[in-house]
Amino acid sequence: MLYNKNMPRSKLKKIKALSRLPQVAQIGEEDIKSRLQLFLKNGRELTLELGCGRGDYTLALAGQNPAGLFIGIDIQGERLWYGASQAEALKLNNVFFLRLPIETLADYFPAQSIKTIWITFPDPYPKKRQIKKRLTAPYFLQLYKKILHPGGILHLKTDDQKLWVYTQQSLSDSHGKIIEQIPDLYSRKNITPFLQIQTHFEKKHLVRNKKIYYLCWKF
Repeated sequence: MLYNKNMPRSKLKKIKALSRLPQVAQIGEEDIKSRLQLFLKNGRELTLELGCGRGDYTLALAGQNPAGLFIGIDIQGERLWYGASQAEALKLNNVFFLRLPIETLADYFPAQSIKTIWITFPDPYPKKRQIKKRLTAPYFLQLYKKILHPGGILHLKTDDQKLWVYTQQSLSDSHGKIIEQIPDLYSRKNITPFLQIQTHFEKKHLVRNKKIYYLCWKF
């Protein structure tokens, strides 16, 4: 089921509206793969944002890089509604959104097809029994390694120091090569444009004076 009838009416309305938006496809729809392939047909470099929420990073990256293709992926339909609506309003034809579980990525993207992956403010799953759900757990790292182009880059932005440290340890176990690690992103004077992008959740963290941790790596 793509939605729960018991959820708040506003969320339910947005989720139902997803099927009418041209730049989003959902798991369970018969044409999800054909619509995705239509978007990818010109073979431009592809960037994914995983757990994209409202798609703030996806939209901003697409605006900065009109020559590339950008796909935001999340399971929360009401959040994707915002991103897909904005993409249409801004006439960003290099943006697409997918509503599906991250675990199923390999079912939709062939091996070595992704140039860059962004993981922006994922749920840190702080409890020990939840560790396997972290988007930088070994299972997910192996999944990313499979679909990434050789030399492909991954980025993590988080407000959770424990997740940042855990990811470095996980990368060591998975033979990942850390390119850059920044324990307090905004303490730097010169930040590249793609790191200056702020998501809805990031802005909330900054208002509370929380540090933003950044990590960049490849396999």
